[in-house]
Amino acid sequence: MTIAFYYGDGKLSALARHSTVVLQAGFYSPDELAWLADQGVRTLCYLSLTEDVGPPAEWQRDKRCPDWGGAYVHVGSPLWQAHVLEQAAAGLRRGFAGLFLDTLNIEFTYPEDLPHLWQLVSTLREASGSAYILANRGFGLLPQLGSAVDGVLFESFSARWVADGYDRWPQATLDVHAEYALKLAELGVEIYALDYADTPELEEWAVKRAAEYGMPCFVSDKALSRI
Repeated sequence: MTIAFYYGDGKLSALARHSTVVLQAGFYSPDELAWLADQGVRTLCYLSLTEDVGPPAEWQRDKRCPDWGGAYVHVGSPLWQAHVLEQAAAGLRRGFAGLFLDTLNIEFTYPEDLPHLWQLVSTLREASGSAYILANRGFGLLPQLGSAVDGVLFESFSARWVADGYDRWPQATLDVHAEYALKLAELGVEIYALDYADTPELEEWAVKRAAEYGMPCFVSDKALSRI
């Protein structure tokens, strides 16, 4: 059971080596998604639940994410929730087998939006039927998150972005992440890790550490451009 995250286009043969792949909705045609399904690949459509990289809209906050530049949103906005639900429905109509819910970690930025985020996740679950749903982190929604998703991803479990590349987290952070990994294991859902590395040594260490906690691990660069 392997997972991959790729935010480019093409590379179908490389994607077919994995059992689950997370892709950007607009980069793959229904025919390409159908081909991947025929190879036994479960395709998940990327969705951002708390950040918007689109044109200005009334649900956007003034503050932007320093990493990607997208605007933070008022998660409880009915228009935003309808926008996300339509994106999800469009992805499933296109041929994706499920959804990848990103940007759930707002417990330190906009904790007042956590109830609205849980409402959105729950509504996506209800609207998507039996489609597979993978959540990224979402620790502020534990433990109830496990009742609404089929899997949880622990992004940046062992390694992090630094100014000149990638490096291990400090030991104190690794210890906290280990505690969260144990909590995820109690949810009864599939768990995965996504890490970042630019050396074979760091990649090998990240994969090995994730395996110790029962998580298949995919390692890439910050832009998720490797497959």
